Amino acid sequence: MIICGGDEAGRGAFVGPLVVAVVSVKKSLMHKLPEMGVRDSKLLPKKRREQLYGSIMDVAEDVRVSAISASEINEAMKAGVSINTLEAKHFAMLLDETKGVSTFYIDSPDVVAEKFGVRIKALSYSQTSIPGIKSRRGRDGAKPIRIVAEHKADSRYPVVSAASIIAKIHRDHEVERLSRLLKIDLGSGYPSDSKTIGAVKANHRNAELSQYVRKYWKTSTNIKQTHLPNFA
Repeated sequence: MIICGGDEAGRGAFVGPLVVAVVSVKKSLMHKLPEMGVRDSKLLPKKRREQLYGSIMDVAEDVRVSAISASEINEAMKAGVSINTLEAKHFAMLLDETKGVSTFYIDSPDVVAEKFGVRIKALSYSQTSIPGIKSRRGRDGAKPIRIVAEHKADSRYPVVSAASIIAKIHRDHEVERLSRLLKIDLGSGYPSDSKTIGAVKANHRNAELSQYVRKYWKTSTNIKQTHLPNFA
């Protein structure tokens, strides 16, 4: 039996991608995750996350990651597609690629937690079920994948914590790569980071940088009124 967990990193970021990750682990090995110190990535320093990365990869049956670029987020929001739906689409894609899963635990961003599970179910090609909603077996008689969407699942389920660590590391590395590519120190990419905001303001005429900025974020709206005509 394989248990899968999913989480994201960079949802509230201003610069760089939103990264989603799923980690699947055999049920018989699940105990190893808390034993090695796996917990919600937000509660771990960067060095500790990096140390745990290899340990998670060793225990996991499968690990899959998808980076949703700022450009994709901008296009989706321009078309009226919510960030929740876009995120669910990528989780559904990763779940479809992951084999042998019996239960998929996911940290839900929806106000009504279960709604996010319904979004994933609607976007997935796999036979899935939602607790409390009756679901038929697949044509081959196999049980559907049980999707459990909960708030703070990254604190409750170690396999979701593992996914949060993987997603966070991949996003951090991508933002660092962008800083090297653009020769601009972008900081963490979050609107709460003065280094990030300062970098965007100082380079508002850099068309290449604009590809990695989320144009429809409130932060962009506030800044571009006086600083960012290229990001309109």
